[in-house]
Amino acid sequence: MLTWGGRGVPARPTRAGTPRRLLLAGGLALLLTLTGGPARAADPGGECPPGQNDCNVWDDDPGVPGKPGGGGDPGGGGSGGGGVGKCQWNGRVVPCYDEYLGWFNNGDGCYYKLASPQPPAPEGTQWYVRTCNGGDLGDQVNVLLDTPPPGFGTPPDPEELARRALASISPLPPRIAVAPRRSKGPGLVGLPVWMWASSGAAYFGPLTASASDRGLTVEITARVTEIVWSMGDGSEVTCTGPGTPYTASGPYAGQPSPDCGYDDGYTRAGTYRVGATTHWTVHWSGGGDSGDIAQSRVSGTVPVQINELQVVTG
Repeated sequence: MLTWGGRGVPARPTRAGTPRRLLLAGGLALLLTLTGGPARAADPGGECPPGQNDCNVWDDDPGVPGKPGGGGDPGGGGSGGGGVGKCQWNGRVVPCYDEYLGWFNNGDGCYYKLASPQPPAPEGTQWYVRTCNGGDLGDQVNVLLDTPPPGFGTPPDPEELARRALASISPLPPRIAVAPRRSKGPGLVGLPVWMWASSGAAYFGPLTASASDRGLTVEITARVTEIVWSMGDGSEVTCTGPGTPYTASGPYAGQPSPDCGYDDGYTRAGTYRVGATTHWTVHWSGGGDSGDIAQSRVSGTVPVQINELQVVTG
């Protein structure tokens, strides 16, 4: 088995000497031949995460960008993120304020709004329109209260507005590609593997949006802070950017990727499934406050076939 040092340099000479090293360099250039064009959703042998319709892996044919709704829900975060909203009813998050229903009371699951006009009422009391069952208009009555119900009149929650803004954008799962690709031919044990993903704003950011309520506006900016590649052999590779597409005629042909690769390659022959997860940070600010919301998006997987290195000696 061939062992490699930093950035694809052999750690020590092999018994076969220079001819073997030349064979490896030439073999890598041939085995990593792969186009870097646009993608279609289903790569031969590609697999999608459960419940995800688009595989988000690249094939060699031109295509169109992926559609929203693949990996992770836009409002609450995939495996990486999202807290629980402050107002809930029957296990679901509801707005703490509704323009027509008023303010939500977590204690009884009802919205309250001052009745207008106010019917006659004893001194120190007010009539409220109460809408229960999480805002069911069929369960709406007028009630007389001497104090406002819990939550009534509270200002907008800036983080809730941030999540509302987040729901209006569509960070997409990464569209991934690797070299060598099984459909082009197998790779070899010990040779570098290149990984890259689409670099469009929908896949890596930045994406911006805003939401307003009762005079408060919150702005968000969402961007990928890292992409973590699962190599199918228990190893992970973390990259800070989308990576560089491999081309056989490029300046790094036959060498490890300059910014996102599995430089030492696989130690054993076999078929491995490579996938990636983008980790997003959604920064929000407004009303004199700010914070971050974590999100993640998961790609499908693409197969990589690795064979043993065969050396012919004379």
